[in-house]
Amino acid sequence: MKIGIDGSRAFLKQRTGIEEYSYQIIKNLRGKLFQHQIILYLRKNQKIDFSLPKNWQIKKIKFPIFWTQIGLSLIMIFQKVEILFVPAHTLPFIHPKKSIVVIHGLEYEIIPEAYRLWERLYMRLSIKKSCQWAKKIIAVSQNTKKDLIKLYNIPESKIEVIYEGVNNNFSLSNNQNNFQKWKPFFLFIGRIEKRKNIQGLIRAFNYLKKQYKLSHRLVLAGGSGVGYEEIKSQIEESSYQKDIILTGFIAEKEKANLISQAEIFLFPTFYEGFGLPILEAQSLKVPVVTSNISSMPEISQASALLVDPYKPMTIAQAIHFLLINPNKKEELIRKGLENVKRFSWGKSSLVIAKLIMKQ
Repeated sequence: MKIGIDGSRAFLKQRTGIEEYSYQIIKNLRGKLFQHQIILYLRKNQKIDFSLPKNWQIKKIKFPIFWTQIGLSLIMIFQKVEILFVPAHTLPFIHPKKSIVVIHGLEYEIIPEAYRLWERLYMRLSIKKSCQWAKKIIAVSQNTKKDLIKLYNIPESKIEVIYEGVNNNFSLSNNQNNFQKWKPFFLFIGRIEKRKNIQGLIRAFNYLKKQYKLSHRLVLAGGSGVGYEEIKSQIEESSYQKDIILTGFIAEKEKANLISQAEIFLFPTFYEGFGLPILEAQSLKVPVVTSNISSMPEISQASALLVDPYKPMTIAQAIHFLLINPNKKEELIRKGLENVKRFSWGKSSLVIAKLIMKQ
């Protein structure tokens, strides 16, 4: 049997959440589909950084635009596969009946104001259609499954919930001095955009600095997104501008070093399909403050402090509570290390492999 896998998001130079998921799942699927012929579809300039089994081959598709809907569709016509697995949202217009797509979240439906109109319309059309076309949908959380049923009327029987994994064997390099100069600091990692509640974080930080004269900095690590200019203006207007640090994109090899040196990891976003950064921080023994909505309570399971993301004061209160209660911090660290044991890329890819072979 021929199985096609869309690897176009997995091998980008700067991977964020969905790209990291695609990379890890594909990497961990090796050896789990050994009795079939696997074709991994990439863009023309992409390269993989790990070895492939003999039953895997790479097919590069050269379309510079509309890669999925034109390039991958044409391949589906002229070089047919029995099953197509797409780990990042969107099936091509032409696809085999036995197609499986992973849906990571419906943020654009829940918080439409955080997206440009054309982005919202494209995602709604392409992802909704992908859900209708697919034989099976993988949702990365129960919360995402619930949203698919409620917003897109997808039959529950069509959806399989398979959690993401987490790297819990981070290797810390000796080059940690880059970040020590900011200590002590609170840390957020993710796209710097409105949907991630960066403005609420800054308000909470301003309050803490003013009320308690903290020496801490707020480090915001990630590339820019919708609303970035407003966020920059807010930082420039803050009395504590010099203590708010925008790092830009942080490479995977540096991320663990940065997280490990944070005093508290802050992730009170307005919506997450899964919330992988929560687990990354917990695996590195950093206590987490996150939101009490969408998938975040499900993923953290009482191993983090939960706050109302729409009330910056609750964020500030949670941070201050941890600062003055070191025993609670240590308790969260212990619970976090237990929590991450529930998640592994090996386990996730094994369940996905079994699902693919059932089709």
